[in-house]
Amino acid sequence: MRTIIIANGKLDYTPEILQDDYLIAADGGAHHCLELGLVPHLVIGDMDSLSEQDIQQLKSAGSQFVIYPSRKDYTDLELAISYAQRQGANEIWVYAALGYRWDQTLANLLIPAAQKFSSLCIKLVDGNQEIQLIRAGGQLELEGTPGDTVSLIPIAGDCLGITTQGLEYPLFDDNLMFGYTRGISNTMASEKAAISLRKGLLICILIHKQLVDEEK
Repeated sequence: MRTIIIANGKLDYTPEILQDDYLIAADGGAHHCLELGLVPHLVIGDMDSLSEQDIQQLKSAGSQFVIYPSRKDYTDLELAISYAQRQGANEIWVYAALGYRWDQTLANLLIPAAQKFSSLCIKLVDGNQEIQLIRAGGQLELEGTPGDTVSLIPIAGDCLGITTQGLEYPLFDDNLMFGYTRGISNTMASEKAAISLRKGLLICILIHKQLVDEEK
């Protein structure tokens, strides 16, 4: 089951939501839903970003609520991902997780690195950009078009034993060092690419050129 989570960050595009997707709004992400005419199945968080009128409108439309106290140890987005995991989700797409506040943006980028979420496929989507994490011993398969940008960024230390297929500048059991920019701005050489990693944590950012061209 694919779960869509709409957070409270910047959203200046229309998310891709299918009929069978389970839609969660992380607190203020419900504002985005209201603006887009979407009814989330669930709204979760401390509700500090929603008015009573917003809450009643969403409840009248059929949204369920899970409300937490304002003094809590987790962000609304982390709570939303944890909830989706408990409900059996294995694929989670997160929209509006970036922008406005750098502290929230950096925290949201790193949420997929939490060990408790290691069994989940979490994709952060920002318009034409897709952000995913590759763990040690794992492989990530990408789909796009030739010319799409692919950037690989080590986090939590050096990344060792990286092998890629379908990229213009291939890596064969190669290393990317933490804090260095060698993995930035590779490109897809075909419609599919694959990246595997022996040791470390690697963020992969795929930027779809076709969508960029269409927006110009």
